[in-house]
Amino acid sequence: MEIKIAEPMDERTARYVEAFQRMIQTETISSGEDDPEKFVRFQALLKELFPHVFAVCEIENFDGSLLLKWKGQGAEGDPVLFMNHQDVVEATGEWEHEPFSGEIADGRIWGRGTLDDKGGLWGMLQAAEELMTEGFTPKRDIYFESSRNEEINGAGSNRISKELKQRGMRFDYVLDEGGMIVEEPIGGAKGYFAMIGVGEKCTTNLKFIAKSSGGHASTPGKNTPLVRLAKFMAAAENSSIFKVELSPVIAEMLRRVGPHMTSPLKEVMSHPELFKPAIEKAMPAISPTAGALLKTTLAFTMAKGSDGRNVLPQEAWVVGNMRCSHHQGLKESVHAIKKLAAKYDLTMEVLDKGFPSPLSDFNGAAFKRVEEAVEAVFPGVPTVPYIMTGASDSRFMSRVCDQCIRFSPFSIQAKQLGSVHGLNENVEVKCLVPAVDFYRYLMERV
Repeated sequence: MEIKIAEPMDERTARYVEAFQRMIQTETISSGEDDPEKFVRFQALLKELFPHVFAVCEIENFDGSLLLKWKGQGAEGDPVLFMNHQDVVEATGEWEHEPFSGEIADGRIWGRGTLDDKGGLWGMLQAAEELMTEGFTPKRDIYFESSRNEEINGAGSNRISKELKQRGMRFDYVLDEGGMIVEEPIGGAKGYFAMIGVGEKCTTNLKFIAKSSGGHASTPGKNTPLVRLAKFMAAAENSSIFKVELSPVIAEMLRRVGPHMTSPLKEVMSHPELFKPAIEKAMPAISPTAGALLKTTLAFTMAKGSDGRNVLPQEAWVVGNMRCSHHQGLKESVHAIKKLAAKYDLTMEVLDKGFPSPLSDFNGAAFKRVEEAVEAVFPGVPTVPYIMTGASDSRFMSRVCDQCIRFSPFSIQAKQLGSVHGLNENVEVKCLVPAVDFYRYLMERV
């Protein structure tokens, strides 16, 4: 596809745009229907765009998920792992610009994967390519990992992490996708903030089943399966079975964001230890996102009743997607909702067990190194720790690393944040150069 540049660009930016567009134009949707050939094509493109990376690094292919080793000078210390995935979610609906066009308009590159997560993958590999071209060799080994199924189940990274653990590998730190430089991450916090994820909630899917003897819809009894499910879902939404708690990470997040807020929230948020009960009560009212930071959440996503309009179902079910807080945990959260379901004569199946992973230390060396890189490349942007409500491949790397940090070096506004997994995903062209500089900063200091 011909590259169209809508406005003048410097040589470096134009070169970056051309390569990044080609990555967006190569569709890599992952779904339940396995199609490894699209990833073969995409990896052939990566080898073309980043020839030094694929010539210098030792490469292992785990059924389409890649692990690359850039051998260092042999300095003491554990290696570092950089991660970004290859696959993207589907791009349905009406887009302003075709989702796999990589079109440039209004100073932005448009397309599925620009933010999640080909932007990070491109920036990471571009930084390494430039450093290798310049003859740079890191003091310690650097690894790059890129799975092809992060958007489904993370099977590639899960497998690779098990293999690394089997080899006795440990990493100094892991950097994966996650937070970004976000405009007004909490209502009232004016400006841009580098939201750096130090962990993520464990995700599990649960199936709630109601059974009966069925029957004709003309003579319904009380508490038929769908009614019991409805009562249960309403109860789950309005219950307090999931514990609300202002964790140390979220308290630190508010402490750093608070000084940038307007009164009276400025005083409250700046001193979360003094206003803990008020904050725990107020945050769910600010937004669903803010509320989700304080407790386990359960969202009902799928349902089925009978196959006939006039038939009472013998069995009906709903699926709930649960994101477990660290303070309540997977086991306790599942037990709490199972107990509630039993009150409505429902049985529960755990469809997938989830993968709990610990929190990293926002006072630790890994977090501080990312802070240094943000300050160097994005001077004046405050860094803020937080807990991701979504999932990333880095959760599996907790098997081989105590400090897994989640951050992508791109600046976005609220509308762009909503485009991730939604319509009209895009990234500003001016973000490309700083993204490469961010990764270069870290790689030069490994």
